[in-house]
Amino acid sequence: QVQLVESGGGLVQPGGSLRLSCAASGTIRSIYSMGWYRQAPGKQRELVAVITSGRSTNYADSVKGRFTISRDNAKNTVYLQMNSLKPEDTAVYFCTIYIATLGDYWGQGTQVTVSS
Repeated sequence: QVQLVESGGGLVQPGGSLRLSCAASGTIRSIYSMGWYRQAPGKQRELVAVITSGRSTNYADSVKGRFTISRDNAKNTVYLQMNSLKPEDTAVYFCTIYIATLGDYWGQGTQVTVSS
């Protein structure tokens, strides 16, 4: 069984920064991709950023230049550094990983609130 544990969410003022972490544990042989999605109240879940095993990255247009995704393969951990946060970044952030032959796994979500 694979489990994902997220941390780092919270309340921050506009223009501030937060760093989210997501650690995967369990029977893991090789994680292909790791990523972050978010879901704001009344909206659909959307992709924020993803990073592959080859460290290729893809970002939503709305976060390009402000957010940076990275991963530590030795720790099976993915990070999301969020800078210049805006109120519209407020959402529950979910991490996800894709493991070949096993499929997708999701974390429980962590709340990020950007407000003055």
